[in-house]
Amino acid sequence: MADGFDRPLAVLVVSAHWESAPLAIGATRTVPLFYDFFGFPERYYQVTYPAPGAPELGNSVAKLLARPGRPIHQDPDRGLDHGAYVPLVEMYPEADIPVLQVSMPTLDPKELLEVGRRLAPLRDEGVLIIGSGFTTHNLREISFGQTSAPSWSVEFDHWMDDALTRRAFDELVDFADRAPDASLAHPTTEHFAPLFVAMGAALDDTKTPRTLIDGFWWGLSKRTVRFG
Repeated sequence: MADGFDRPLAVLVVSAHWESAPLAIGATRTVPLFYDFFGFPERYYQVTYPAPGAPELGNSVAKLLARPGRPIHQDPDRGLDHGAYVPLVEMYPEADIPVLQVSMPTLDPKELLEVGRRLAPLRDEGVLIIGSGFTTHNLREISFGQTSAPSWSVEFDHWMDDALTRRAFDELVDFADRAPDASLAHPTTEHFAPLFVAMGAALDDTKTPRTLIDGFWWGLSKRTVRFG
C-alpha cells in the first residue's frame, strides 16, 4: 500500500522496460498487461491490473513534451509492462486509479532530466510521477539466493544515497564517471535511467529526497526514494 502518499488523481509511469524513440505514450484505455519476460512460472502471466485509462493525462503529456522536430508517438495497444504494474499492484491493489505509461526516448540522463522538468506541472494537478527501475542492476554478477550484497552494489547504493541527501543532482547525472563501480552496478543503464525523469519533475522542490525502501534483494539495491 502507498502509505504516506496522498491519493493521486492519476499515475504516470516511466519504466526501465520501455525504451522507444520518439517518446511514446502507451494505451490510454484499459488493455491487457504486457508480460515482457519469458520462462517464468505460469502464475506470473496470470497477474492482472485493470487500471482505468488516462486519456486526459495522455493529452497533457503530449502538450507538455511536444517540441519542434520531436514528435510524440502514440502506442494505443501497449499495456503496462512489469516495470509499471508490479509496483502498482503493491501501492494501489484495487487498480482504481488511472494509469499512463510513457517510454524513455533516450538513456541520456540530461535529456531524461529535461523530460521530467517538462512534466513537472502535472505534480500540481495531482499526478504521481513514478520512475521504475533498480538502484543497482547486474544480473550476471549476482548469485540468486545469496544473503549478502556484493561490495560494488553496496558502494554504489551508499554513493547514490549520499548524493540524494546533498541534492547533488549534477553528480547523479554524471554517475557513469563519478559513482564507484558504476560499470558493475549498471553494465547497461536502463534500470537507473527512470530516476532522472522523476528527479527532473522535482527540480524546483527544495525538500531533501527521502528513502522509503532500502536494503538489497539478491544483492541488488532496492533503494526507493520520494521527491517532494
